[in-house]
Amino acid sequence: MSNPIYTPKRAMVIVAHPDDIEFGCAGTAARWVRDGAQVCYVLVTSGDVGIATPGMTKAQATEIREAEQVAAAEVVGVKDVIFLREPDGMVENTVALRKRLVREIRRFRPEAVITGDPMMLWVGGEYINHPDHRAVAGAAIDAIFPAAGQPNLFEDLAAEGLTAHKVRRVFVQRWDQDATHDTYINISDVIDLKVEALKKHVSQMGEWDPTEMVKKWSAEAAKGKEMAYAESFRVVTLVNDTDFEKMETM
Repeated sequence: MSNPIYTPKRAMVIVAHPDDIEFGCAGTAARWVRDGAQVCYVLVTSGDVGIATPGMTKAQATEIREAEQVAAAEVVGVKDVIFLREPDGMVENTVALRKRLVREIRRFRPEAVITGDPMMLWVGGEYINHPDHRAVAGAAIDAIFPAAGQPNLFEDLAAEGLTAHKVRRVFVQRWDQDATHDTYINISDVIDLKVEALKKHVSQMGEWDPTEMVKKWSAEAAKGKEMAYAESFRVVTLVNDTDFEKMETM
């Protein structure tokens, strides 16, 4: 699937920290919003240990980083931003976290979900994937399947009006252009929005301009794909077209 024209009606992105989306899949979010999708961001933490300035408290960091994330979302047209405020740097893939994510999935009822790969540990020879990234990706996948779609699991959520919902497609993203990636989203028309969104994370960027790096990474993802810039994913289809159409009419 080199340049799919598929655009979900509703899509959710589940990540660990503010700026994870902007480094990863903000281009895809921008393109989907431009093409008519409703997109929701779910941030499991607020990145409250991510500002090393002397004297910075976790409460202050939370306020700063949440504001930066909301501003970054606005750049690409995303207005629904949820912060679960799990402890930054200490996220675990628990049943409790799975339930929190199921609640958000059943609330928003996304057709597609973007999240990370819980199996990604080593990234080249210079980076170890953050434990929060791995824990959140695992919890997100476990929430998507089978939990969110099982009416007899987390039955108490029905009292909140949150009934079972099956996600149609899962977009799994890695930063190392893994060979399992089979789908390339053309973000050439929205690459500047991706860069602008990342720049909203002032506490993380400082004086550094990420434009060159973002365009380099996106060009590498697009190499040989008849597009200038891309974001790549492994896509898992959980509900086929026929069954999905039936769900839509119910």
